[in-house]
Order: sequence, then structure tokens, then C-alpha cells
Amino acid sequence: MSDIQKINLTIEQGATFRYKFAWVDAKKRAINLTGYTARMQIRATVDSVPILVELTTSNGGLILNEIGGIVSLYISSIQTSALSWTKGVYDIELVSPNSDVYRMVSGSVTVSKEVTR
Repeated sequence: MSDIQKINLTIEQGATFRYKFAWVDAKKRAINLTGYTARMQIRATVDSVPILVELTTSNGGLILNEIGGIVSLYISSIQTSALSWTKGVYDIELVSPNSDVYRMVSGSVTVSKEVTR
């Protein structure tokens, strides 16, 4: 499996948010995600208890392109409109069919506040 990616995200408040990550091996080949699930949480800090946003394959916030090794994030414009915080941290974990867990990516999240509402 590849090393964890560090990618910082900016969510535009009031706009639909979509972002795609590719999970590849050391030779840049897509890792097959057949049978995997994915989960992501955003918190104010790594040690914070409250979850600001939670995306999973079950709630439709994370969509897997299994053969292509792509994990797509989706947050609706209604959901981003409700974001009242401006900074946080996140990671995405992939859970294999045999229950092994892999951290795919992590980083910071910034919410760019909406002017037009």
C-alpha cells in the first residue's frame, strides 16, 4: 500500500463540495477497492471529541470507484451552508473486506465563508 497522502482541503460554504483522491501503490498503479468501505471525520483538532462532519460510504458522502482506486468526497450545498466553523483536520480510512484499516489521506480543512446567501 502507498504512504499516506497529506492534502489540505478548502470547502466553499454554500456550494456543493466534491473532491477525488486516488489510492495507488508505489508504482502509481490503482489499488482495487472492491469490497472496501470508507470513513472520514472532520474535527476542530486531532484531540477534539465533537465531530464537525462525518462522511462514509454508508451515508453517501464517500463514493468508491473500486477498480480505479478512486475515493470521491461529496458534501451538498445545503450541508456546506450549515457549516459554522472555519478550521479543522480530517483523515480518511479505508476498511478492507478482511477488516484491515488503512489511513489513505489526512490534512487540514478550511471553510471559506459565503457572502451571497
